[in-house]
Amino acid sequence: MIKEFLATMAIAAGVSAGAANAVEVEWQNVGNRKGADGATEYVQRFIIKGNLAGLNRLAFCQFDRAMKPVNSVDTVVRIIPGYYYIASPRFAQGADSVVVDIVTAGNMPAYSYGADGVHGVDASGKPFDVKFTRLSGTERAEQWASPGRDRMPYGEEVYAINEALAAAPAAGPYDIVPSFKSVTPGAGEYVSAAGKKPEMKLIKHANPEFYRISVTPAGVTIEGASRQALYTAGRTFQRLLKMNGGKLPAAVVEDWPDYGYRGVMIDVARNFQTLDQMKKFVDVMADYRLNRLQFHFIDDEGWRIEIPGLPELTEYGSRRGYTVDEKNHLAQIYSGNGTTDSNWGNGHYTRKEFIDFLKYCDARGVTVIPEIETPGHARAAVHAMEARYRNTGDATYRLREDGDTSKYRSAQDFGDNVMNPALPGPYKFMEKVFDEIIAMYKEAGVPLNAIHIGGDEVPHGAWSGSPSAIKFMKEYGMNSEGDLHVYWAKWLGKALQQRGLEMAGWQEVALGKDEKIAREIAPYVEFINLWVTWPGKDETTLPAVKAQELGLPVVMSTAHGFYLDQSYSGHPDEHGLPWAMLTDEFTALDAYPAVISPTIKGGKVIGVQGQLWSETVRGPEWMEHYIFPKALGMAERAWNSDTTYSRAAFNRVLESHELPYLTGRGVNVHMRQPGIKIADGKALMNSPYAGGVIRYTLDGSEPTAQSPEYTAPVTIPAGTKEVRAKLFYLGKEGVATLQPVGK
Repeated sequence: MIKEFLATMAIAAGVSAGAANAVEVEWQNVGNRKGADGATEYVQRFIIKGNLAGLNRLAFCQFDRAMKPVNSVDTVVRIIPGYYYIASPRFAQGADSVVVDIVTAGNMPAYSYGADGVHGVDASGKPFDVKFTRLSGTERAEQWASPGRDRMPYGEEVYAINEALAAAPAAGPYDIVPSFKSVTPGAGEYVSAAGKKPEMKLIKHANPEFYRISVTPAGVTIEGASRQALYTAGRTFQRLLKMNGGKLPAAVVEDWPDYGYRGVMIDVARNFQTLDQMKKFVDVMADYRLNRLQFHFIDDEGWRIEIPGLPELTEYGSRRGYTVDEKNHLAQIYSGNGTTDSNWGNGHYTRKEFIDFLKYCDARGVTVIPEIETPGHARAAVHAMEARYRNTGDATYRLREDGDTSKYRSAQDFGDNVMNPALPGPYKFMEKVFDEIIAMYKEAGVPLNAIHIGGDEVPHGAWSGSPSAIKFMKEYGMNSEGDLHVYWAKWLGKALQQRGLEMAGWQEVALGKDEKIAREIAPYVEFINLWVTWPGKDETTLPAVKAQELGLPVVMSTAHGFYLDQSYSGHPDEHGLPWAMLTDEFTALDAYPAVISPTIKGGKVIGVQGQLWSETVRGPEWMEHYIFPKALGMAERAWNSDTTYSRAAFNRVLESHELPYLTGRGVNVHMRQPGIKIADGKALMNSPYAGGVIRYTLDGSEPTAQSPEYTAPVTIPAGTKEVRAKLFYLGKEGVATLQPVGK
């Protein structure tokens, strides 16, 4: 996995195979430490080599941090939050290698926080590729552990986990994700054959998604309460056959979901995914009986869908690259090579492509919910409409005003990402976008019930310096900026209602506000995504209960288990972030909706959803790696809200059925780690999967496919400081497990 990680980072920096690069950059976190003021900091090192005479600046992306170069002749400049450049007179002094050390605020727990999108800039301001390599981040503990905190899953801890996972018996032929409500064994065996198709029957049932699969030696009958139920059952039956080599023991399966809404949110705004990749994902969604795709194609960092009449949204807002003024496109962030044609940071869907995608999803029983972020998380739209105003003089759709001195900092550190509801532009803009989205669904012949308006994370002070907002709030008797946000949300709800639609939003649309206001907003709301599902410091009521009491239907979207961008473990080489909760397939499996979001009398918890935020996602393989098998735990809970599989039993199903099925379909999956236990001078190792191959080293180096295979306890030679092991299974590999000797 490290080799894959480093290779992918090289691609992210814009390096093509065999390219001759005049400048090479190696990067490493030297270590986390306490600074002179007692605050945590780390030192990151850029080793810059090659023909440096043509290097005017070295640009890179990284999560926003305060930075100070160690050498006083060097400078680090923030272009926008998360995008920086290094300048130094040493580049032009003829040296063939310059080391730039930068003291950076905070700590670096994982390499997802490391430098990315590294590229050069020449004296004319033109970006160019460099060869970028991340050096090892697991040489010394201070590279991942901050003072007083070490999240590394060491070998003995993993060994105990794997030992517990081995306790369950092997998976049976009808063990599948999501699990069936009931399986009644019959007599004999069914063997598939060419031309042998199940008999399909529509039946009456109170639950429109109920289905029954009757498997006998003579044939298979599938009954469903709707055409969608028959489709789901037929797809599930084919998956059962494939998992079991075309043979199934006779049985009767009866099944239905506990929730009608079973969804995944995919963020393609931060980093882009093609519609071919999204179609591939939708096919897998249908396999796992997931039926809602919340499509997050608009955010601060990108606008990904064509809106006729507003070409700037994609001509400007879907392009990112090197710029110090953002006049022609957004600044690079997260990844890229400084150009506006590099992967992942750039791209959008044409109207025709999106219409085709809607039809594709509808044919597979997946409803697409478009998300138009407003008033916050709107930086791409705000800047695109400013570009329209600069280039055409048309102020109709301007989303901010001249003379606004508001000072704020959003959750992603932006101070220019909020629409201003005191201006006429945002109202005309949203009506235009709503109408164009509605027209696309109509042309596709696909129903549209609601548009998601985001509504989350509007920073304090967003309109504090706006003359129009101050005047507007005074005229309407508003006491705070929060009242202006509520006014905007209610207007959006009414605008959608006039178009025959409902509004969806993140919980901030209504929760945390005056109860009277929340109840006034509720009639417009189809659902809110409840992502903060735990009580606050001074609260005893679960947010889900409070939401339902206020009349707000809930989609349980908890960050504690269903945020798919969270790292699988505390290992520094794992992709993802740890801010909400380290999340693997078992964390997701244990996020019980009935406990976290219980349905109260008269209330509605309509479903469950997993979220993939894409700040740290680089391309389709990474997307799949984050989601699978993590999302399978979520899919199990979306279909079955109560206890089904234990962790060990669930792992057995993944091991023998689901992981082979996914990899057989060409889906990239995350691989767990082997355990290491040292006893009596020997290293014992174990695998989470019976078919996994463990390879190890005793010299502190990274295990590879050529390293010795573990087959029996390994005698540890005198002087050995550390044992490392890595799991290889189904053509995939995990991160290396570390176990210090003598600790």
